[in-house]
Amino acid sequence: MAATHPTHGARGAHAPSAKWQWAEGLTVFAAVTLMIAGVLGILRGIMGIAGDDVFVTTQNYVFKFDLTAWGWTHLVLGVLAVLVSLGLAREAGWARAAGVAIAGLVIIANFLSLPYYPVWSVVVIAFSGFIIWALCVSRAGTGAGS
Repeated sequence: MAATHPTHGARGAHAPSAKWQWAEGLTVFAAVTLMIAGVLGILRGIMGIAGDDVFVTTQNYVFKFDLTAWGWTHLVLGVLAVLVSLGLAREAGWARAAGVAIAGLVIIANFLSLPYYPVWSVVVIAFSGFIIWALCVSRAGTGAGS
């Protein structure tokens, strides 16, 4: 009786390895997560620009800034995150390093704005950490030939 399933030796040269599929999955994860973080950053920025009464005001904070300035900061980072996530989805070479850089800046911005929106800042810091992890462990060169 003939085998109906190809064996490991009969696998085509163009079939992706498990390592390649894992790397692609992490890149997609990073792109989608960065897109979500970017859109939420845009919304948070709009909240800061339009109405400062949404945020908690903290006395004697070392990194005290005007909430409208924080709104613009989060808005700009959110727009950049969305653009980079689109680059990641298109597998652009520049997008991996830019994604790590933007996620790092998002972590810093959310750390500095912890007193204004504490729980959400911690959530976004965690998401950004996962984005950096996903972009750093899935290298573009882990193809089927590796």
